[in-house]
Amino acid sequence: MPLINNEKLLKNKKAVEEINRHRWIESEKAGHDIGFETASVDWLEKFSAAWMQYHMPKRKVSSDSSKVSRSAKTYSKTPPKRTKTSSKTK
Repeated sequence: MPLINNEKLLKNKKAVEEINRHRWIESEKAGHDIGFETASVDWLEKFSAAWMQYHMPKRKVSSDSSKVSRSAKTYSKTPPKRTKTSSKTK
């Protein structure tokens, strides 16, 4: 299986969309535009491994993006399914 490095990940359209979303959120927190480069470095460090596990489960993660932060673990979890409950009336 091929390893995915950060350079290839930055060419992935969906990953770039996630980085731009991260850029917007972090820019709002900072009160100014942090820029794509800063956002991409931060996203790659904090979220890329979990994002790839969720979106590319059959590919191996390279060692430079294998760190998963606590907040990034949400990508690997699927939400619980809601079940319909019926209430019986007497």
